[in-house]
Amino acid sequence: RLGGRAAEKMMRVMKGAHVVKRAVAAAAARGFSAAAAEAPERKVAVLGAGGGIGQTLSLLMKMSPAVTKLSLYDIVGTLGVAADCSHVNTGAKVTGHVGAEQLGDALSGSDVVVIPAGVPRKPGMTRDDLFSINAGIVAGLVEACAQHCPEAIITMISNPVNSTVPIASEILKKHGVYNPRKLFGVTTLDVVRAKTFYAEKKGLDVNTVDVPVVGGHAGVTILPLFSQATPSVSLTPEEIDALTKRTQDGGTEVVQAKAGKGSATLSMAYAGALFADACLRGLNGVSDVVECTYVESSVTEVPFFSSKVKLGPEGVSEVYGLGALSDYEQEGLKAMMPELTGSIEKGIQFVKDM
Repeated sequence: RLGGRAAEKMMRVMKGAHVVKRAVAAAAARGFSAAAAEAPERKVAVLGAGGGIGQTLSLLMKMSPAVTKLSLYDIVGTLGVAADCSHVNTGAKVTGHVGAEQLGDALSGSDVVVIPAGVPRKPGMTRDDLFSINAGIVAGLVEACAQHCPEAIITMISNPVNSTVPIASEILKKHGVYNPRKLFGVTTLDVVRAKTFYAEKKGLDVNTVDVPVVGGHAGVTILPLFSQATPSVSLTPEEIDALTKRTQDGGTEVVQAKAGKGSATLSMAYAGALFADACLRGLNGVSDVVECTYVESSVTEVPFFSSKVKLGPEGVSEVYGLGALSDYEQEGLKAMMPELTGSIEKGIQFVKDM
C-alpha cells in the first residue's frame, strides 16, 4: 500500500503519462484538420483500400478527426484492413466492403471518395505503361460513383493521373453528373517532395516551407516553381535544375530503391490523406484552404492542369493562375505541353471507345 506522499507522487506520474499520451496522439495527427465540435458528419470512401497505398491511406484517414464514417472497398482483403483500422481509438466508424456487389454500399452517402485503386509502378514502367490496366479500373469505379454518390468529391490517385482524371470526367458526363468543381487529381506528393528536397538542400525548417508545383503528375509535366518558394533563398541554376529533376523523378527514385518490390506507397498515402483532409476542411467551410491539384482549368491551353486551387463547400472555389515564372520555368511549361496534351486526349478517347 502507498502512503500519502507516495500515492500523491504516483498520481502525478499517471497524470504526466496521460499528458504524454495526448501529445503523442496530437503529433500523430499533425497535418490533419482539427474537427470543430459543430462540424458535420463526413463519410470518406477509399476505393482500393487493400493495396499498398490504400492500407496506409485508410489508417491515416481513420486518424483524421474530420472523418466520422470511413468506408473501405477493394476486390479482396478489405475486411482485414477494416478490422485492423477499426481497433484504432479514434472517432471514425469503419466499414469494410468486398467485391462489385458491395461497391454501392461502400459509396452511398459519401462526401469524399479517394481512389488509389490499380496496379503499382514497377522498375522500368512509366505511368503511361499503367494506362491499359488502370484506365479500365478507374472507369468502373467512377461509373459506380456516378450511380451511388453523384454529389461526392472525387480525389484521383490512380495513375496515370494525367489521363485518369479526364477518364473520370468523361464517365461522369455520360451519366449527366459531371461537376468540374468536384473532380481532383491528387498531385500533393509532388508538392511534398518539392518542399522536402528544397528544405534539405538549403537547411530550412521543412514545416515552414512552401513550393507550388504546377502542370501534371508525371515526369516533365511536373513543374515545381522554386522561384515562388517560401521562404525565398538563393538557388544557383544548377541547384534549380537538380531539384526540379529530382522532384520529377521522385517516384522512380523510390521504385529503384525498393528494387522491384514496391513503389512510393507510404509517401503517396500521406499526400493523399493530406489532400482528402484539405477537401474536408473546404467542405466544412474553413477559409483559405489552398492546395495545388489537377483540375479542369483554363489557366493554360490544355483542359486539365494543376495549379493552386482554393477549396470550399462546393469543392473548387477558385483556380489561381501561375503567377510570374522564371525563364527556366517558362521553358519547362512549354516543354510539358505535348506530353500533357497527349495524356489528356488519350483518356478522353478511351471513354469514347468504350
